[in-house]
Amino acid sequence: MAARLGSASLPAVLAVPATDIKLETVSGHGHTLAEWLVVFNLLVVIIDPYTRQSGWILPTASRVLFHYEEADIRCAFVVCSDADGARSFLGRFADEHLVLLDPDREFVRALDLETLPALVHLAQDASVIGSAQGWRADEWYDVITGVEEVMDWRMRPVLPAENDPGNFEGTPALG
Repeated sequence: MAARLGSASLPAVLAVPATDIKLETVSGHGHTLAEWLVVFNLLVVIIDPYTRQSGWILPTASRVLFHYEEADIRCAFVVCSDADGARSFLGRFADEHLVLLDPDREFVRALDLETLPALVHLAQDASVIGSAQGWRADEWYDVITGVEEVMDWRMRPVLPAENDPGNFEGTPALG
């Protein structure tokens, strides 16, 4: 299920989350969604650290997030756990990326996500510009195309790359 920027037929579009939802970093610095969106749009990979499927996408997701680290967009993993669980699950990726915590899945619920992992691009007003749930390279590529158009960034990462996993459905977003 992906929302595609500029597509004639959009699948179900995610809800606009409340901007007062608090997302804390693994180091304990919490900000509301509105504060995370003050300067930049937000591109997040939302994962469930209690499932194998979210683990399968970590290298691919990391590559996508690294690709946009110089663009005018804030990139992060959103992990549905506490800080210790996120660090344990992400391993080295916890040190390489911004990691936000959603232990009660408040952010996931606010977006009406059905499946994790998910790739979500939020505008500064918290509206969803693009989203993909589960892993299908073409749907993630559609979200990235939206990032490219909005950010006027013309260097898309390759999806799928040689070592990316095959398509998979993901797992229920609410556990």
